[in-house]
Amino acid sequence: MAMQRREFLAYSAAAGGLALSTSRARAQQARDFRVAVVGVNGRGWSHMQALADNVVAICDVDSRVAASQAARFKKHHNRDLELIGDYRELMDRDDIQGITVATPNHTHSLIGIAAIEAGKHLYVEKPVSHNVWEGRQLAAMAEKSGLVAQCGTQSRSSRALQQAVAFVQAGELGKIRYALGTCYKPRPSIGKLDQPLEIPKSVNYDLWCGPAEKVDLYRQHLHYDWHWDFNTGSGDTGNQGIHQMDIARWFLGEDNLAPRTISFGGRLGYDDAGNTPNSQVVFHDYANAPLIFETRGLPRSKEAQQNWGRSMDRYRGSQIGVIVQCEGGHVLADSSYSRVAAYDRDGAKVKEWSGGGDHFRNWRDAAVAGDPSRLNAPVREGHVSSALCHVGNVSHRVGQPATAGDISNSIAGNELLSQSFDRLSTHLRANDVDVDSGPGTLTAGPWVSVDPASEQFVDNPAAAALWKRAGRDEFRVPEVLASV
Repeated sequence: MAMQRREFLAYSAAAGGLALSTSRARAQQARDFRVAVVGVNGRGWSHMQALADNVVAICDVDSRVAASQAARFKKHHNRDLELIGDYRELMDRDDIQGITVATPNHTHSLIGIAAIEAGKHLYVEKPVSHNVWEGRQLAAMAEKSGLVAQCGTQSRSSRALQQAVAFVQAGELGKIRYALGTCYKPRPSIGKLDQPLEIPKSVNYDLWCGPAEKVDLYRQHLHYDWHWDFNTGSGDTGNQGIHQMDIARWFLGEDNLAPRTISFGGRLGYDDAGNTPNSQVVFHDYANAPLIFETRGLPRSKEAQQNWGRSMDRYRGSQIGVIVQCEGGHVLADSSYSRVAAYDRDGAKVKEWSGGGDHFRNWRDAAVAGDPSRLNAPVREGHVSSALCHVGNVSHRVGQPATAGDISNSIAGNELLSQSFDRLSTHLRANDVDVDSGPGTLTAGPWVSVDPASEQFVDNPAAAALWKRAGRDEFRVPEVLASV
């Protein structure tokens, strides 16, 4: 029997009411999702803003920073937040369902694993680890738990990049020849003190160090400049660079580490308290197409140091970005993560994509639904890209002094690597860095081989010693995935 008009209208109204009710229920569930942000001095403020409806507590080892950010939040959102000094106090809190981590790199895995062990959904900044082993443990813990664990590589939520990756992987520009990430970001000297830095009284330095060695510091600032110390950071390759490393790997469609990797570079152009490279080429030798990564912290020339921040190099239109070279053209993804363009072999633009995405909302919605499959950047993806940065740095750390000539001769048979290193050498000479006199200001890393299954270094004891670290006192990353 045909449905009468009155019955149809009643049915439609009921269906519409049910849909509206369901929508309201979901919105309420999202608002009821309670979050604590751990580490609020830098990137953590973005967490607080993006999740403003959900944040109920913030945690920082620097009480001054915590108080300042809480006051700032109240000014913007007219709401008080609970202040916590030790992240471990959050773990037994049944009233907190999610934890986001924006602390220094060396505590990401430690806090992330603790959060998952406590049954919390996790959003952890990049890199997700301080070494390859830590990342393996975090990824294993996330997958074992079934909880929602996202890495802060927000480009994975970009609609433009999602579409561009699909375009390239569908073969629209032919076979991929290589992916090149560039991180040409101004990084002046951080200075060097004659006496150890006096740690502010507002900082719990033991907790700040966590699993890292508790040592005197000779830089001018405790905060942020930890990036340039291998005890706590990963240099710009693992800071800004991991975004571009991740995008490049995404385009290549590689799920594992490259079978071998090499690095050349150094901390050049000044003498300061840092020990991570500010000038570096990393070459991941994937079988199908290599991933090349270039880090430059110096401007385009010595003269340009007068206006450092606005005088950085560009290569084929990329300062901070990714170039994917294919047989039929190339793709350029800039640092906005919302604009990508494809060009043919003659340089004519043939396709363009635009549109970003809300990475924090992607995490929150997946967490509220209890569905890790909804994530755009699960911790597993973050681990592999983080590990690519670590492996490149390991090659550097076990390297030896060399001149530009030494390095050029050693890689003469690899055209792409030679071209990349020649660009770096030219750049350094323009900054009056002597790369030609012996014994050599550059560091030539060896090829380091990695077993793709275990992700361990092969036949290189010096590299193997940097695969993990023991940790310190009660700050030891637990073993979740047994080493083989």
